Amino acid sequence: MASEGDGRPRHEQIAADLRARIMSGDLPAGSQLPSIPTLTTRYAAATATVQRALAALKAEGSVRSEMGRGVYVRDRQPLVMEASAYLVPRPSGINYRLLAVEEVEPSPEVARLLALGSDDTVVLRQRLMLHGGEPTELCWSYYPASIARGTELAERRKISGGAARVLADLGHPEYEVVDHVSARMPTSEEVERLALPPYVPVLRQLRVVRTATTQPVEASVLIKGSHLHELRYGFRI
Repeated sequence: MASEGDGRPRHEQIAADLRARIMSGDLPAGSQLPSIPTLTTRYAAATATVQRALAALKAEGSVRSEMGRGVYVRDRQPLVMEASAYLVPRPSGINYRLLAVEEVEPSPEVARLLALGSDDTVVLRQRLMLHGGEPTELCWSYYPASIARGTELAERRKISGGAARVLADLGHPEYEVVDHVSARMPTSEEVERLALPPYVPVLRQLRVVRTATTQPVEASVLIKGSHLHELRYGFRI
């Protein structure tokens, strides 16, 4: 039944309910969804409304159609990322495309995280992460220009050993990583770069890297499509 407190269109409510059942395993990978007549009865919705909900799930890759047979849950596991790990482990098949390297004025958020003064600038490295050739994550990494200017971090090319190696060579070895994770709807750039289906929110990881002396040396914004990713945390009690 429709929720009186949910202001979304009915097809979005149905798609959200089916998506939750898929993610919980109630509708496991490879299983067939109930028929459209069954869904129209279950959700007290018109056939066209149910078809729109299924179209949304197909667009985001949650389900697939087989002509003359029905709609099935796709056998596709989410990319599980160790949120607490900075360098490893990474899923196999991950690489990236370098989109931009430039010295810019930091946003207020980045300036605060890097403890910068009002006249300080940052070196930005923007990347598009790919898995199996498909876009999975947008990343903006910012480094204080006082550290990065004139180094490999400021060059428009991939860095052997990554930023961590360069920072260590410069006398700023990484020691601590703190992530702030939130969810929101994507910007137009994020929709286009990540080829996101309509109405799919993104996960936003705001990452700060500090040295053993608590000096912040990197701030990164990592944007992932929520329909493809699962963040995993672990700690000892």
